[in-house]
Amino acid sequence: MRVIDETLLDAMEKMDKAVVHVQSQFATVRTGRAAPALVEHLLVEYYGAPVPMQQLVSIQVPEARQLLIKPHDRAALGAVEKAIRDSDLGVSPNNDGVVIRLNFPALTEERRRDYVRVAKQMAEDGRVAVRNIRRDARKALEAAEKDGEISADELERAEKELDRSTSEHVDRIDAALGRKETELLEV
Repeated sequence: MRVIDETLLDAMEKMDKAVVHVQSQFATVRTGRAAPALVEHLLVEYYGAPVPMQQLVSIQVPEARQLLIKPHDRAALGAVEKAIRDSDLGVSPNNDGVVIRLNFPALTEERRRDYVRVAKQMAEDGRVAVRNIRRDARKALEAAEKDGEISADELERAEKELDRSTSEHVDRIDAALGRKETELLEV
């Protein structure tokens, strides 16, 4: 019985992480509003090493469609600007020598649909990850049954529990996708 509990617990933890990962990926998809998550994970070439932007700057949202990015080290201003310019955000940074302003234009209907497609692909990748975790857990349970550690009835109960948990996690991903889709299509 201990093998079942450990396998199911491990699978659920991994599924939880997969759901959290998908939700954090959704935060990087641009909506009509400015959000720090759009630039936090961009890599900046800082003294020869790639560093996540969130470690080098403070980010403020003074208006709904504007980000204000202030590097902790003024020497990094050019590198931060280059990282933003090279990203796929579709905005050009305004550098005044102290801070960088990013003004986000309103999204066109076509661009909104493109972002919905991107979000759907992220959700599908998350669903696949959850199903792969289920597959690996199922293999571990079947191996335990084959080795005589658990009975066929215990295996069947554990697989039902695993399927229920998988279904819950996929539903959470779908719900997050629904929220993101609504947010993207809202004008």
